Amino acid sequence: MRPVNVGVIGLGTVGAGTVDLLARNSAEIARRGGRNIRVTQAAVRDMSRARDCEVSDIHLTDEPATITTNPEIDVVLELMGGEDEAYEVVSTALRNGKHVVTANKALIATRGNELFEQASQAGLVIAFEAAVAGGIPVIKVVRESLAGNRIDGLAGILNGTCNFILTQIHEQGLDYDAVLTEAQRLGYAEADPYFDIGGIDAAHKLTILASVAFGIPLDFDSVYIEGIEQLRYQDIIYADELGYRIKHLGIARSDSGHLDLRVHPCLIEKDQLLANVSGVMNAVRIRGDAVGDSLLYGAGAGAKPTASAVVGDLVDVVRTLTSDPGNRVPHLAFQPQQLADPRMRPITEISCAHYLRLTVRDRPGVLADVTRILGEHQVSIRVISQKGFGDEQGVVPVVIVTHDAKEADIANATKKIETLEANAAPVVRVRVETPD
Repeated sequence: MRPVNVGVIGLGTVGAGTVDLLARNSAEIARRGGRNIRVTQAAVRDMSRARDCEVSDIHLTDEPATITTNPEIDVVLELMGGEDEAYEVVSTALRNGKHVVTANKALIATRGNELFEQASQAGLVIAFEAAVAGGIPVIKVVRESLAGNRIDGLAGILNGTCNFILTQIHEQGLDYDAVLTEAQRLGYAEADPYFDIGGIDAAHKLTILASVAFGIPLDFDSVYIEGIEQLRYQDIIYADELGYRIKHLGIARSDSGHLDLRVHPCLIEKDQLLANVSGVMNAVRIRGDAVGDSLLYGAGAGAKPTASAVVGDLVDVVRTLTSDPGNRVPHLAFQPQQLADPRMRPITEISCAHYLRLTVRDRPGVLADVTRILGEHQVSIRVISQKGFGDEQGVVPVVIVTHDAKEADIANATKKIETLEANAAPVVRVRVETPD
């Protein structure tokens, strides 16, 4: 049986790692896939640049179309990133009868519905394990291993940059800006880190996970998104004093035909496993009605972990080359005609406890005003604590943890608190996440 010929679009960190892994473990991979796999072509932006993998047997080009239209190529690995150009690459590959493996979370989250439709019509596969949580095989677990379960919810640390920053603030006692600078120096954060620290990256991943878990079309626009920019060292310390860690989570929950999708910082009790995931690592907690809670943990990015997921997908594609398209695992776990259309619950209808950090002028009656406003908005206080005696301007932090309250009530109450004459800064608000 002839080898499977592969074309790679993009030889950056992930692309080079994938080529290297395919070469290093070629015999083992062939034993698993049943056929030899050869990378015969690769498209790059800069033909003169030195490569981080061996390319002597690979024909390089700066025109992706020479790969996506080449009749000798069986599978295209889209590892270039971005959306519009990547969409054209994948769509062209599908039009020319080629299976696709991609690590592109933004592409799948925002354009995946139309690409999956195109692939299904052509009897082709788009594999995307590497698009979510790097080397953690979470897509395969949810789509295949938990196929007998009704998934009730999932929550995960989906962005290593955010987790590294929050970990370093807690462990090193540094403030947000200093840790962000260090993350950029180490290569954990981009020069423009907005997609990571602003929650966009995690939201792309949550969109994909939710579709596979709940059998719904990809719907990135329905995800509520907050980043970690507003958090400071004192929030980490105050949370620790209250028995919590602050983590940036992607959360998807299904309840009575309603689904909520949200990405934001959360307080998590210290004894929970997710609370103890540190550094750049990722983890996803999945709750199924039969299996209960399961936690997947591992490296969420990097050349080797992501290459592991890409090659795993490639082996799956190779195994399916001779199978009937109608008997393959559906892209989003459920048969395309069986995808559900649940009502997306807006963030204003979510109920949970909240951590509030107020910055107020230390004068009589301030706490009375704050508690009155919270009470007027049906928000009950579980813990309230004034931290210290005020600085030279007479400003003091006040930390409040509420009981469960509707998001809309909390939002309206904090807006009212911010209008008080004694209020000195915007209220910092973080939701408290519980496993139930």
